[in-house]
Amino acid sequence: MTFARRQALGLLASTSLLSATPAMAATKGGPLYKDATAPIDLRVRDLLGRMTLEEKVGQIIALWATKADIMDGLTFSPAKASKAYPASFGQITRPSDKRGAPDGSQQAGGVGARWRTPADTVAFITAIQKWAIEETRLGIPVLFHEESLHGYMATEATSFPMAIGLAGSFDRQLMHDIQSVTAREVRARGVHLALSPVVDIARDPRWGRIEETFGEDPYLCGEMGVAAVLGLQGESKQLGPDKVMATLKHMTGHGQPESGQNIAPASISERELRENFFPPFREVVRRTGIAAVMPSYNEIDGVPSHQSTWLLGDILRGEWHFDGAVVSDYGAVHELDTIHHVQPDPEASARAALRAGVDCELPDGLTYRTLVSQVRAGKVPVEAVDMAVRRMLTLKFRAGLFENPWPRQDYATLTGNAEARALALKAAHKSIALLKNDGTLPLTAGAHKRVAVIGPNAAVARLGGYSSIPRQEVSLLEGIEAKLKGKAQVSMPRASSSPRARIGRPTTCCSLIPRRTAP
Repeated sequence: MTFARRQALGLLASTSLLSATPAMAATKGGPLYKDATAPIDLRVRDLLGRMTLEEKVGQIIALWATKADIMDGLTFSPAKASKAYPASFGQITRPSDKRGAPDGSQQAGGVGARWRTPADTVAFITAIQKWAIEETRLGIPVLFHEESLHGYMATEATSFPMAIGLAGSFDRQLMHDIQSVTAREVRARGVHLALSPVVDIARDPRWGRIEETFGEDPYLCGEMGVAAVLGLQGESKQLGPDKVMATLKHMTGHGQPESGQNIAPASISERELRENFFPPFREVVRRTGIAAVMPSYNEIDGVPSHQSTWLLGDILRGEWHFDGAVVSDYGAVHELDTIHHVQPDPEASARAALRAGVDCELPDGLTYRTLVSQVRAGKVPVEAVDMAVRRMLTLKFRAGLFENPWPRQDYATLTGNAEARALALKAAHKSIALLKNDGTLPLTAGAHKRVAVIGPNAAVARLGGYSSIPRQEVSLLEGIEAKLKGKAQVSMPRASSSPRARIGRPTTCCSLIPRRTAP
């Protein structure tokens, strides 16, 4: 089946009763797409019919490192945005990240220079939405997305235990409650899309992303994934108050790559995929209104997920009837050329991903920016672009962005508050897995004269690879010192030459094993 025919059939299948509706319909003196009472599919059709090619392609790209195009320093500049993106843009990647560079922690000012404060984030989002609605031709709101795997990855938000720890609780209701709090904190700052949850099956302990997963069991991963999505999104495809759209990650085979390397091929048979790797994804698609799916970095049988028409077309949309948006993993479309070497250049990579059904390219849309010229050169049918735009616009309408794109005024009281911290403590208690205990634990005040806390992670709070700077953090050392204050001498041995290392033999010892985490 040709590219154009496949896309055209998909377009016809995705529209209901649209042929009788004029593309330029209007109601109540204004365009139909601005009528909140109209059906979403009719609003999407009306808006799509009004868009130029440049405006369409703008809706399927995002800005991350390219945030510099629209900022004066760290402040949004409407003038720069209008000059750099006269046709607007569809999405902003991680507004809580000041500069949008992958190496933000290496920039001047260190880690603190990477993050916006809650107030700065809200101001940034508000200014961009005001520009998009009031100063662009069609007034299409911008979609913002953030990471929120185990809590909102932003300053002063609540950090919950990592996913692998939460899986150890075996508690679906707890997972639902955690993700509900996370959704509330993300939405309060004006963000409508979360890149969570991860239901990859973790089968290779060398893989550096085990912490993101719910482990190796397909049933557990599926149940936790369903609970997470229902907590984030709610029961409906239409986004309610204090909810965010969820993104199911990463389809698939991600957790069993060759040599444990993150982007390496996954040598997995179709039977193994269907018996173990597919079920968690299928269950989430079947039992929830999951808004978006993100393909995985790896390839299977020589075909990277981001250009697999079988994986994203035949399985996801065909067998499972998924009708949401497919969003790329960061840089994955470009990597079809640069890492997988299955495409000769960025333009071909864009064509392959679009053909497979990737609806928007994150984090910067570097290859999809070529689609305007490719359509004009006859290399890409405009119908393929229309299909992707249709899905991304549908996401925005389902999120209610056209009616209320703004952050909440009381955002500060909704993030990292006492209720959320209490839930985080409960989750931490239920996530603890003790492999061995010789009777030492739990520590009892007065039972020991001296306690040594040993290990490189003892004096630092490891909150996980998807965390920012919380309102409160306590290291293991600080916690034990507080618990045993006045009751025992608590020490942390350093190198043998360190005076603090020469503390004598302790009566008991708590040892931490360093955990390898992904960036």
